Amino acid sequence: MEKKEFQAESKRLLDLMINSIYTHKEIFLREIISNASDAMDKLAYKALTDDKVGLDRSQLKITLTPDQIGRTLTISDNGIGMTHDELEQNLGTIARSGSLQFKQEMAKQEKAEGDATDIIGQFGVGFYSAFMVADHVTVTSRAYGSDEAWQWASDGADGYTLEPCQKDTVGTDIVLHIKANTDDDHYDEYLEQYRIAELVKKYSDYIHYPIVMLMHKSRQKPRPEDAGDDYKPEWEDYDEWETLNSMVPLWQRPKSEVKAEEYNQFYKEKYGDWEDPLSVIHISAEGTVEYKAMLYIPAHAPYDFHSREYQKGLQLYSSGVLIMDKCADLLPEHFRFVQGVVDSQDFSLNISREMLQHTRQLKVIATNLEKKIKAELLRLQKDEREKYEQFWKAFGTQIKVGVVSDYGVHKDLLQDLLLFFSSKEGKLTSLAEYKQRMPEEQKYIYYACGEDAGQLAKLPQAERIRDKGYEILYLTEEPDQFVVDALGAVDGVSFKSVDDKDALPETDEEKAALEQKAEENKPVLDFLKQTLGDAIKEARISQILKSGAVCLTADGPITLEMEKYFQRVDPQNAQNMKAQRVLELNPDSSAFAALKRALDADDKDLAGKYAQLLYAQAQLIAGLPLADPAGYTELVCSLMK
Repeated sequence: MEKKEFQAESKRLLDLMINSIYTHKEIFLREIISNASDAMDKLAYKALTDDKVGLDRSQLKITLTPDQIGRTLTISDNGIGMTHDELEQNLGTIARSGSLQFKQEMAKQEKAEGDATDIIGQFGVGFYSAFMVADHVTVTSRAYGSDEAWQWASDGADGYTLEPCQKDTVGTDIVLHIKANTDDDHYDEYLEQYRIAELVKKYSDYIHYPIVMLMHKSRQKPRPEDAGDDYKPEWEDYDEWETLNSMVPLWQRPKSEVKAEEYNQFYKEKYGDWEDPLSVIHISAEGTVEYKAMLYIPAHAPYDFHSREYQKGLQLYSSGVLIMDKCADLLPEHFRFVQGVVDSQDFSLNISREMLQHTRQLKVIATNLEKKIKAELLRLQKDEREKYEQFWKAFGTQIKVGVVSDYGVHKDLLQDLLLFFSSKEGKLTSLAEYKQRMPEEQKYIYYACGEDAGQLAKLPQAERIRDKGYEILYLTEEPDQFVVDALGAVDGVSFKSVDDKDALPETDEEKAALEQKAEENKPVLDFLKQTLGDAIKEARISQILKSGAVCLTADGPITLEMEKYFQRVDPQNAQNMKAQRVLELNPDSSAFAALKRALDADDKDLAGKYAQLLYAQAQLIAGLPLADPAGYTELVCSLMK
């Protein structure tokens, strides 16, 4: 028996693959099972063109045998097996793949006849992941059509031996001698039957051949017929062969054959939710990129959804083998709440099969999924409004953030999904529904920002717009002001705040009358500015108030709602993000008349108190905090004489 050196250069290359390519040691079992699946695929494919094979596909299986005493884990298959030369080429040369060569040879024939093979292992390094957990590996194989069997053995990078041996059946047995435990690694887990079963379920559940293992179990013995009242149940141990994998993924079945209960059960088991999802999207895409997907829209946000620990992404499978548990690139940030799986043979995988290369196929799938998710949400909005509003309660803020993020690049995609509270309907409405109800003469989509709809319904500056019969959207969440600023308009119809001085277009006569009132009351306005100082940018006669005496608006890019937002999220720097406040007054109100009388009587002290009172009232209406609540109370009390 001669020991041979690996042909793929050096110990350093093997050390790199064992220690650097794979993120988790447990991945070794996925790799070896995938190779076994490939071997059976090759034999099944050969049976299509070779009558001598006489293959009964139902007999193909992968057998796992842990031996805790001998510290070995054996993975056996009854696939096509390997000859002496194939063992030397495939296992003696690191990074050479028999599966890849086989797939390349069959490519032309498959193109003509349809895809008859589904080869997972294409890189030739997956086998060597065994050395992450084993200090000695033995491979015994007998190729189909050969009477000879060969045994390949290696301790790692120093080389390998290859010698003839006895094997009664076609196929391959891989025996891993598991390493001893260390302070950092517990290798015994790879000899424990329930841990092995767990890894098969996690990574290889959808390999389309049975993966079987003899499971040691316990059961209650049958009660003897003559047992008396004092009989105590007895238990016995027994061994039973168990198929560890489910083989056929739910998403691979035709949608018409899957029941709603099956979708829901899969979701709750897979993602640990106690509640059924609101909706499922089952996709089977053919064309330039072929893939299958099963996406879920949850009924509520996960407990950690708004934390840094939450990771978005879809589970990614390639031919039924789990490649990534969270593939973030398949979901845009605004749909990060979606759960599900994507399965395709078209992914370009890197050498470890744990990560994807960024390719056109990946981008195409991601774009298609985004469209499908939006279409399903719009369907819910139209056909199952109660469900959609439940979704909106859970994830509406995420959609709004998506509109604002990336400088509004997603706004056209997301605007149809938005809901706001309607002053006219008394419930949530979409922008499309709002536009359908707009009178022909209405020029803008009106909105008001505040803490709740009840408060906004009482805003004095909204009175004139409501009297016109125009609907107002009540924006009550922090991102709302930023959302309407990002949108700007919907189908050419601009947004307009009820605070804007030109919220209602005016005739030339109305403008002239307003200018005259401003000129007549200039001394009062000047006094207010002088008294309030830097607290306001200016005081002006309002063209938006009807019966209300006063309100506060803002000039410039920063609105009052933005000021409140920055005060909440970044109090230390909020001083740099203040709105330029404008005190708007109704010259026909009794409060304005009282102020004017005090000035005409040259009672500056009383007029000054009125000015402070009006400004404080305007702040309260706007939902802004008073700098000196105690001082405001004293001011009110001083006027109650």
